[in-house]
Amino acid sequence: MTWEIHCTSSGKADSRRRGLSRNAVREARDFYLCILPWLVGFSGLTLGPMLVSFYYSLCEYNVLQPPAWVGLANYVSIFTDDPLFWTALYNTAYYTLFSVPLGVAGSLALALLLNQGVRGVRMFRTIFYMPSIIPAVASSILWIWLFNPQYGLVNRALSVVGIKGPLWLADPVWSKPALILMGQWGVGGGMVIFLAGLQSVPRHLYDAAVVDGAGAWQQFRHVTLPMLSPTVFFSTVMGIIGSFQVFTQSYVMTQGGPLNSTLFYVLYLYREAFEFFHMGYASALAWILFVILVGFTALQLRLSRRWVYYEGDLRR
Repeated sequence: MTWEIHCTSSGKADSRRRGLSRNAVREARDFYLCILPWLVGFSGLTLGPMLVSFYYSLCEYNVLQPPAWVGLANYVSIFTDDPLFWTALYNTAYYTLFSVPLGVAGSLALALLLNQGVRGVRMFRTIFYMPSIIPAVASSILWIWLFNPQYGLVNRALSVVGIKGPLWLADPVWSKPALILMGQWGVGGGMVIFLAGLQSVPRHLYDAAVVDGAGAWQQFRHVTLPMLSPTVFFSTVMGIIGSFQVFTQSYVMTQGGPLNSTLFYVLYLYREAFEFFHMGYASALAWILFVILVGFTALQLRLSRRWVYYEGDLRR
């Protein structure tokens, strides 16, 4: 009798396990079927070209002839015999150092202003967001006119207050600041992200701060900023990645000049690949850029443990 009961219960357990196993197999099959289009696209359009690019970076390849294996010669040449590489890297780092903090601060300030419950705030949000969706080429052409030393509106506005405007895009000293200033034209995109972050801050945290006697500045410093730290972190990471890939502005507005002062990294890579057909050399430049961006992102992820807070952290 005991043996029969044991066999019956064991059989039911085996049956349940087989049922669970079939369900797991079915779920796994459905999962892979759902992501199959993405896997095909990623393999064919991202991973495949990346592997081919890495192979080309170890070759001398001019598109017209088969690639010839040279090992690490391209990388050695970049770091030892190419002054333009260091110029492009410096210009890009300069642009990143100033444009990213200004962009994050500008987006946050604009979001704080447009998070107020005033009349017509939706219209103002739309107005400030619109420049961020204008095509980069159209924006570049517009800012060429704005930065015109003689007839541009920027120098005209400066002359009203008695300041003689610089040559902007025609001056090696002012060309990079001009492009950084132009970059703030698109802070509306970051503003939307910060608005979402501001509206997700729990109201009860502000109420508790008011009960403790906190003023407006103390609420911003001890509640708003900590709760917005994940948004600041995201905007900073994406801003650095985007600034290292700046291309259209310098290509359309200055062609890297004057005196290579706006020769940014991706513009230099583009020239090596599609103007001089040094495709192997350009592939090596692309992989160096990839390593730089991965390194910066990993560093920011590590440092984020010290200053990125969430609601649970704030309560503790």
